[in-house]
Amino acid sequence: MNKVSPKTLLNSKWTKCKISNKEKHFIIVDVEFNDEQLLTKCVIEAVFNNNQYEIDWKTLKDPNLWKIGWQ
Repeated sequence: MNKVSPKTLLNSKWTKCKISNKEKHFIIVDVEFNDEQLLTKCVIEAVFNNNQYEIDWKTLKDPNLWKIGWQ
């Protein structure tokens, strides 16, 4: 399991294990927290074409879907 901390997500780099639309490398460009400091929004951007997607940040923990850094 990938170790992921919500407080260090912003600007972190990720590699998608199953490439689609030539999008392999991503960067976290936006995170939002609620009043209890729980992560409520995570936006990831493809480096290849700048497409942005809102994702559930907990999926980043799955090493079958994501790898930490650009590989």
